Amino acid sequence: MSVEAKLHLLQSIQTLLAPYHYLYCVDLEATCDDVGESESPRSLAVVPEQMETIEIGLVVIDLETLEVVDEFQRFVRPQINPVLTHFCKQLTSIQQADVDTSGTFMEVGQELAAFIARYPDAAWASWGDYDARQLERDAALAACPSLLSGLQHFNVKKWNKGLYVDQPKSLKQTVESLGLVWQGTYHRGIDDARNVASIIKEMLG
Repeated sequence: MSVEAKLHLLQSIQTLLAPYHYLYCVDLEATCDDVGESESPRSLAVVPEQMETIEIGLVVIDLETLEVVDEFQRFVRPQINPVLTHFCKQLTSIQQADVDTSGTFMEVGQELAAFIARYPDAAWASWGDYDARQLERDAALAACPSLLSGLQHFNVKKWNKGLYVDQPKSLKQTVESLGLVWQGTYHRGIDDARNVASIIKEMLG
């Protein structure tokens, strides 16, 4: 992509964000399972359509200053598959005790609603579209409105692919390719949200 085309894309992104005062950088972790290479074939303990959020990480960027002004992090107790798989615990570093002592999706959703009410005129962004799909899945499973419903969602991964050449696919590779320092543990909601915020600040700064 030419310099002119990249500049045009950046201006387009800035125009999209212009109506908003805040941007929520969101990352979710969910119940999951996979069959390891050394394992015998078996059925998955958690099928994709029954994946439930077990961590919500949200970082608030003030778009006027491009500074992080607040954070929200909660574990969530799953209802359909309350026992985390070995694969899930290994992938996310989230342990059974973390979710056992946490609120349900609806309870945590109420806490999140109270939190974001302090930062109005906002949109939200995530790395890819997975998080938006997962919120819809959670809402369907819990028979409640989707968290962040009514707010505009932006896919930072798509923005990033347009602005940078030879863009690596993973969030961690992207952070490192931009010369930024990776923060925290990969596949942890709050840490991934912080790193998405770092990418956005680098992109818009």
